[in-house]
Parts: sequence; C-alpha cells; structure tokens
Amino acid sequence: MPERASGALIGIDFGTRKVGVALGHSLTGSARPLEPVRYTDQSALLAGIEAVLNRWRPECVVIGLPLTGEGGESDMTRKVRDFAADLAERQPGLQIEFHDERMTSLAAADAFAGRRKEGRARKRDARLLDSMAAALILESWMAEHA
Repeated sequence: MPERASGALIGIDFGTRKVGVALGHSLTGSARPLEPVRYTDQSALLAGIEAVLNRWRPECVVIGLPLTGEGGESDMTRKVRDFAADLAERQPGLQIEFHDERMTSLAAADAFAGRRKEGRARKRDARLLDSMAAALILESWMAEHA
C-alpha cells in the first residue's frame, strides 16, 4: 500500500445497506462526506473501502461503534467489529479506531433537514446521509483527540 498521507483520516458509518464514508484532516479538525459504499456483501464492501483508502491514503480510519443506549454491545456492534477485523487483515499496518456513534445518524438527519429548509441542500443530497453521519463521527473523534 502507498505511504500514508499526513493528517488524512477516513470516517466510517457502518450500515447494512450503505456504509457512510467521510474524509477528514487532523489539522483542520473537519470532515466532509464522500460517496457512500454499497453493502451487497462483505467482500464487495471491503473492496469499496479499500478503493477509498488507496485514493486518500489515510493515517487512520475511525469507525463508528453502534452501542446500545446504555453503552452496551449489540448484534450490530459485533458486525462492525467483524468488519474492522477483516479490514485490518486486508490492510496490515492501518490504524483503526472505534468511536461511539450514538446519535450521529439522527444528528446528520437533523442537519440535513435544516440545510434543506434553508435551501442549501436538495432532496437528492439525502443519498449522502450515511456519509454525513461518518463525518460527524470523525469530527467528534478528532475533537476528543485534539
């Protein structure tokens, strides 16, 4: 794999149909949504994520960890951990971090609704909602690790 880019980070919001992806930079502490990756099966998903990693060469990938309201683990949490283990196996040396993602999908939907109301987003932009959640996960992680 090519050398890691200084400061580049990738955020991931794992879903069973689409996986949101965001690009961030540790210097600015901000992230922007990228096109989500379709989840048809684990192999296709990993190939799609690897294409993103090869393009941006991040120094770290931050994956949202879907915990229960009480902070416990669920079936989805285990799916995310399995995905991360498969990614780590295919991308040796890649730093992978987990970050509590509770409420990020709701926050992304609220932010999108606000931008629609202000005329700054169109209905077709809703396809990026999962990636907007990934951006929020990444920005929250960066704020905690500043």
